[in-house]
Amino acid sequence: MKPIKVGLLGFGTVGAGTFAVLKRNQEEIMRRAGRGIEIAMVADLNVERAREMTNGECEVVNDANLVVDNPDIDIVIELIGGYGIARELVLKAIANGKHVVTANKALLATHGNELFKAAQDKGVMIAFEAAVAGGIPIIKALREGLTANRIQWIAGIINGTTNFILSEMRDKGLDFDTALKDAQRLGYAEADPTFDIEGIDAAHKATLMASIAFGIPVQFDRAYVEGITQLQATDIRFAEQLGYRIKLLGITRRTAYGIELRVHPTLIPASRLIANVEGAMNAVLVQGDAVGATLYYGKGAGAEPTASAVIADLVDITRLATADPEHRVPHLAFQPDAMIDTPILPMSEITTSYYLRMHVADKLGVLADVTRILADATISIDAMLQKEPAEGEQQTDIIMLTHQTQEKNVDAAIARIEALTTVVGKVTRIRLEELN
Repeated sequence: MKPIKVGLLGFGTVGAGTFAVLKRNQEEIMRRAGRGIEIAMVADLNVERAREMTNGECEVVNDANLVVDNPDIDIVIELIGGYGIARELVLKAIANGKHVVTANKALLATHGNELFKAAQDKGVMIAFEAAVAGGIPIIKALREGLTANRIQWIAGIINGTTNFILSEMRDKGLDFDTALKDAQRLGYAEADPTFDIEGIDAAHKATLMASIAFGIPVQFDRAYVEGITQLQATDIRFAEQLGYRIKLLGITRRTAYGIELRVHPTLIPASRLIANVEGAMNAVLVQGDAVGATLYYGKGAGAEPTASAVIADLVDITRLATADPEHRVPHLAFQPDAMIDTPILPMSEITTSYYLRMHVADKLGVLADVTRILADATISIDAMLQKEPAEGEQQTDIIMLTHQTQEKNVDAAIARIEALTTVVGKVTRIRLEELN
């Protein structure tokens, strides 16, 4: 059987990794796929570099349209990124009857509903294992391996840059700005790290996992997104003293009232396996009703880890290319006509526990005032830490962990606490998840 022909759009880090791994492991891959998989065309603006790195083994062009319009190309790998030209090229590839493999989580989180429908109508596949958690096969696990389960919740460390920064802040006592500069110097963070540190990248990935887990349309615009830029080393240290670690988590949970979809810094008990994921590594914890908790851990980025996921998608498509479209695994796990538009809950309706830190005057009655306000808002205290003021200081920190309550109750309580004349500045609020 002749090899399946692949066109590669974008020959950056992941593109070059994909070419290298496919060439190195071609015999093993062919044994698994049942036929050869050959990158026949590459489109990249830096034609000379791409030609040098492919060693003349495929055609290299500077116009991606030449790839998606080539009738000999069976599968298009989109590694350009972004929302604009990538969307146009993917839609064009689909219209031309080509299957698509992409690592572009931003594209799918914002335009996924449109793209998946176009692919469904045309009878082609969009595969996107590499879009979430790099080399970790979490999409396949959710879409196929856990298909017998009613997924209850997912919590994931799904951005390596922020996890590296938080690990540095905890291990070395660095402030956020210093840890970010270290991450940039070592290549873990981009020159413009906004998508990472503001939680946007993690929210793209959480949005896709929520759709697959619960059979809902892709709804990135309804996700709550909060990054790590306001985190202070002080709070990481206090959390440690209380037996917790702070991670940027992407969380999605099924409730009786709707679906939670949120990304924010989160206290996790230090005894949890996921709390001990350090550096640039990723981990996703999935709770299913039949299997219980399963944890997926590995490299969430990098040339070859991401290439591993891209090539796994190529193999899947190669195996299923001739299958009846009606009998393929659906893009979002559920049959397209069985998707349910369950509402995404606003953040004010979320129920969780909280870490609260307030800087207060060292005066009699301050603690009583604060606890009375919390009681009025039906918020009960689980643990408390009160620091002795430094010698000569007239102010100190009070740290409280609450039992579960709705976010709107905490919002109301914080507003009243900040209005007290004995409270200095803003109350620091970090959400807390037991993940048990």
